[in-house]
Amino acid sequence: MSNDIADGWEHVVRIINEVFPITGFARPGAWNDLDMLEVGNSGMTLEEQKTHFAFWAAAKSPLLIGTKLASISTNALAILKNPRLLAVNQDPLGKSIGLQRRYAGDKDIWSGPLSDGSTVVIVINWQNSARSLTFNLADIGASSANAVDLWTGSSLGKLTGTYTANIAAHGSFALKLSSVQTIAAPTFTYYNAASTSNTLSGGANTRVVNSTATVVAYVGNGSGTLKFNNIDGGTGGTKLVAFDYIHADWTMSNTACSNCRNAYVSVNGGTAVQVQFPISGMTWDILYSGFKVSLSGFQSGKNNAITITNPSAYAPDFYRIGIAK
Repeated sequence: MSNDIADGWEHVVRIINEVFPITGFARPGAWNDLDMLEVGNSGMTLEEQKTHFAFWAAAKSPLLIGTKLASISTNALAILKNPRLLAVNQDPLGKSIGLQRRYAGDKDIWSGPLSDGSTVVIVINWQNSARSLTFNLADIGASSANAVDLWTGSSLGKLTGTYTANIAAHGSFALKLSSVQTIAAPTFTYYNAASTSNTLSGGANTRVVNSTATVVAYVGNGSGTLKFNNIDGGTGGTKLVAFDYIHADWTMSNTACSNCRNAYVSVNGGTAVQVQFPISGMTWDILYSGFKVSLSGFQSGKNNAITITNPSAYAPDFYRIGIAK
């Protein structure tokens, strides 16, 4: 499903962004092949190799060994032989993990169901340094769960609200959650990007998709700006915002944002937040709905504004945003 992988972290990132829009199609007899494994080769740290393997396993990709087994290290071989992650990969339900939340430059939260009713969670540290990282269970629609570390098999007990642990640069959590207590999914008030109440400037313009929807394109690349006006901020503060967008700028090479586009989003003229949008599909008529981002700076009432731009490259095309009630 991608250009060839090679031995390096940047290839893993590119493929993760590429599989994003099609994870929901994985099922028995129809797997997303993320390409062979680079575990055991020299281009990634051991922790990067663990993230690579855990993601491929949880995405239900075929696991094809791509190193010389005669000379593989003990640590790399242990990654390939991890029985719990192999069981996740071979789970008969056959459902892939999907992206639940992306915190640009910080972390990804991916999760998916298993046949025994449990949930597998992969949390990726995008930062280039080791740190303490917190996983919010609300990001997967849960309030509490019993957890097992899939790398060690150790029970983490009952997690309530959050889970925090030290994590290596480009490392990850690989968790199996059971007895999951769910929370109600948020509901949203939607605002169409092409509404006449919004402000388009600097080259941003509308285009019609499939004769049924109008999106705002040419946002960014220096001056292209989309400004949503008259947004209801409720009681103000921080809000969960859902983006419906199109981005098919598929690449076969590695860049600073391979198979993703950056947008810089500000509320009421405040400091802009970088948002990294993975591709929505392979053509410019496939919409992705519900990419969630937390934004702060809302004021009470209906006079809020959200501005989207990018000073150096194009952002995605936007259909609408939703503000959580």
